[in-house]
Amino acid sequence: MSGHTRSVGDHLKGWRQRRRLSQLDLATEANISARHLSFVETGRSVPSREMLLHLAEELQIPMRERNVLLVAAGYAPIFQERPLDDPALSAAREAVDIVLQGHKPYPAFAIDRRWTIVGSNKALPILFEGVRAELLAPPANALRLSLHPEGLAPRIANLAEWRSHLLRRLRQQIELTADPELLALQREISAYPSSSGRHDAQADGVVVPLRIDTRVGRLSFFSTTMVFGTPVDITLSELAIETFFPADQATIAIVRSLPPVYLPPLPRRPPLPRR
Repeated sequence: MSGHTRSVGDHLKGWRQRRRLSQLDLATEANISARHLSFVETGRSVPSREMLLHLAEELQIPMRERNVLLVAAGYAPIFQERPLDDPALSAAREAVDIVLQGHKPYPAFAIDRRWTIVGSNKALPILFEGVRAELLAPPANALRLSLHPEGLAPRIANLAEWRSHLLRRLRQQIELTADPELLALQREISAYPSSSGRHDAQADGVVVPLRIDTRVGRLSFFSTTMVFGTPVDITLSELAIETFFPADQATIAIVRSLPPVYLPPLPRRPPLPRR
């Protein structure tokens, strides 16, 4: 849904149907008349910018696609997309660095909307021993790194469970965003050799763990995902921080026994010029 040749009504109808809502459902949620919504979808009425943004909020349309809606209706886009190294995002980038580095000695990554790793605390390099170099080279993709047969997959003890978990998250993301590049990524990942139902004996639990074999023993982690609250920049709205925590005492003991990995301190960012 990224083309600008479709009418704004077609865009709205497409998102409404993707959310499995009738016109009456959406109109009720948005506190407008179903007749007015019908007129907007068929092009008989031109919605105001405020109405478009209100409907986009009710439909949980991603910020990037809200700009598409605005342009389709003849309005200027209002959400900016800056690179992470833009000075305007320096405070947010600093916060990401603090979270990543503060999570050591356990792994943490910042990933964008297409699972590209844009930041890492480089903890536990032992996890990535034996991984094909191309999979680790920037821009590395977290899904490929995990599930590619020359990535982590051969050493993941509960590969079938972990693969199912990641693909479920990817499907949910596609359902939310309708991103064609995520669809292509899904097709690629799904075509990787199957795991032949590999589950280990400890598969029962309240979260899906990542259990991976290393030269110092099996490590087990569960992950959490953090996102920015109420962002108004597209880049920040699509950024997530994945942090991995030890899922058992054996993992804690093994990680504590490993020598720390020295990394030079983060460079100080120059202050922004005064205006």
